[in-house]
Amino acid sequence: MATMGRPRSFDRDAALTQALHLFWEHGFDATSLAQLKESLGGGISAPSFYAAFGSKEALFQEAVALYLATHGQVTASLHDPALAPRQAIETALRRSAAMQCEPDHPRGCMVALGTMSAPSPANASVARPLQVSRAETSAGLLACVRRGVGLGELKPETDIQALATVFDSFLNGLSTLARDGADAARLDAAVTQLMRLWDAARIKTARAGRSPAQRTAS
Repeated sequence: MATMGRPRSFDRDAALTQALHLFWEHGFDATSLAQLKESLGGGISAPSFYAAFGSKEALFQEAVALYLATHGQVTASLHDPALAPRQAIETALRRSAAMQCEPDHPRGCMVALGTMSAPSPANASVARPLQVSRAETSAGLLACVRRGVGLGELKPETDIQALATVFDSFLNGLSTLARDGADAARLDAAVTQLMRLWDAARIKTARAGRSPAQRTAS
């Protein structure tokens, strides 16, 4: 009985993707129930909408979960200990830059644009997963830089927090550039330039393969 009135053509997975794109493009507050219903197609009624998704807030949470499980995985390399720390960061940046310019969804990163996507303060808890994701990415970058110092790839005097913040700021800034029309090649070239900061902080090759104790002894 809960599905009465729902068009036969209603595809819940496709509808969820459409809703994700609306929230990604316009944010939570600026996306109206009328827009959501229209994007679902088939003239879905309000009762059918609520039967399928519960509420606008619940739909937003589900859309965010879908984003984090798919597009949001571009930064997963930051948490892969099997990757060298430099490679982990560079992979995350390049994958994110490419994803944000893909033509089959809104440009930019929904997580980085979370302040726009987030609901008003009265419903701020709905967007908590976006805040958590941003914090996890920041922590991943910090861990990679710290690991680079610990492995002897970066100079001991490297300001770990500062270097991680530079990468974090760049990653968030990609979203604004992508939204404003920067193409993938431009963003990828910027990643190449940014990674030179890591290279500038590297220990010279002659010393890089020696243990911290050996370097101290010398």
